[in-house]
Amino acid sequence: MTHTYSVQGMTCNGCRTSVEQKLNSISGLTKATVDLASETAKITMEHHIDLATLQASLPEKFSISEIAPQVVTLETSTIFDSPSQENKLSKLRQLKPLFLIFGFIVVLVTAKNYGAWTMDAMMLDFMGAFFLIFSLFKFFDLKGFAQSFGMYDPLAKVIPVYGKIYPFIEVALGVLFLARIEIPIVLVITILVLAITTIGVTLSLLSKKTIQCACLGTVLKLPMTQATFIENAIMIVMAISLIIKYSLL
Repeated sequence: MTHTYSVQGMTCNGCRTSVEQKLNSISGLTKATVDLASETAKITMEHHIDLATLQASLPEKFSISEIAPQVVTLETSTIFDSPSQENKLSKLRQLKPLFLIFGFIVVLVTAKNYGAWTMDAMMLDFMGAFFLIFSLFKFFDLKGFAQSFGMYDPLAKVIPVYGKIYPFIEVALGVLFLARIEIPIVLVITILVLAITTIGVTLSLLSKKTIQCACLGTVLKLPMTQATFIENAIMIVMAISLIIKYSLL
């Protein structure tokens, strides 16, 4: 059974993460997904869990109350052919910022290399722009990013401070790529950093739990989907192809 609850007292993504983790630790609760914007929590449970138990699991600053189910009219329910179709469209809307950023990076790299088309240079510029732009969004809420990142990145789970310095690592990699400094070493570091995160993304996707992707920080709320995996995979493939070329020189 799945119920929707109102959660009051959340002021940042760190609060959202804390509430979600506390609720998911309750015995008999299958999955709890908390949304900061709507201040709601969708809770799926194996058996009925009373409101007092849910409230007792949360710190005092948060309060939880059940939202009465709404009646869905025929007109509303027939907008989509099926729930799965609605979910697909919803995910596409949520991933729109990611697609737009990728598009702008491609435009930027194309303009920079206009008239001097070399694949290696374009890939290096793409990776540099990618790291700088994606790190920017993380700096808007470093604490919230570190908490979200620690929910799926294997290294950040074990060493929390890694989540706090990760945006700085991205900035350094971006600058080194664009400045063409120690590229072979930078490529190796890129592969290692992205490989660790990709493992965490893969495990999260396989677990089928609803987890927020921290690739664009907490400013833009993106769901963890196959697009996140593809994003990392593209960067890893670029880095591997370039390091092979450098090793052959």
